[in-house]
Amino acid sequence: MKLLAVIADLLREAAARRWFLALAIALTALLLLLLTSLRLEVVDGALAATRLFGEPLFHEIRPADVALRPVFQIASQVVFWGGLLFGVIACADFGPTLLSPGRIEFLTALPVRRWELLLGTFLGVLLLAVGGAVYAAGGLVLVLGGKTGVWTGWPLLSALLAALSFGAVYAGMLAVALWVRSAALSAATGMVLVVLGLLATHRRTMMAAMDEGLGRMLFGGLTALVPPLGRMADVAGALASSAPLAPGSIARLLLGTLAFTAALLVVAGYRFERKDF
Repeated sequence: MKLLAVIADLLREAAARRWFLALAIALTALLLLLLTSLRLEVVDGALAATRLFGEPLFHEIRPADVALRPVFQIASQVVFWGGLLFGVIACADFGPTLLSPGRIEFLTALPVRRWELLLGTFLGVLLLAVGGAVYAAGGLVLVLGGKTGVWTGWPLLSALLAALSFGAVYAGMLAVALWVRSAALSAATGMVLVVLGLLATHRRTMMAAMDEGLGRMLFGGLTALVPPLGRMADVAGALASSAPLAPGSIARLLLGTLAFTAALLVVAGYRFERKDF
């Protein structure tokens, strides 16, 4: 119950921020624009024509479920990378706010353990990420499903993968905030982790092009630790578009991402327990 109280407190704080109100309004407006401007002519389960703002896009007849696969894949990539970048910017000061003078002394005086404060903050932010990703992906499924009759839940699963990836990034941001109470540094850490995750996706190719030396060793070590976010984005897109995946690829990515997140939370917890307020 104490952990839930911490999560609820963070969600109330998020609800008072204009960042998340702006995100909800923007997503709703985008979905309404898509609903009113996109016209899909479906005949016997086949997509005969597509019009956007009255202008024709496609004329060839294709099965509706096949024709929508690229749309779901592109939307999944937009939700994944857009959600990561927005989350890094919008959630950067949750950790520093938790540690702000006056508030942290009050919270630690309550019958709440420090690990509950830390984990509650992390889970609250993760819940925000899940809500935003599912809202965007679910809205797209409803719009396209209502217009074509093609219903699929895979985009929702890809949205959860995007939120899980953001959890790994935010764990690093929260850990850094416990050493230096700075929203700017927390956001910079998130951006660095996103870039490293993208580089880790092409780690072998890039290392093969590097000369032997300290730079290559440092690059290999850093990118070996960070989850390959680009590969996670590709898996999310493949799931959204019902594309085939290599056996075990999702399990390996999930385990690696969860292990990275857990390790950073352990580091953050170690620092939090030994920090004087």
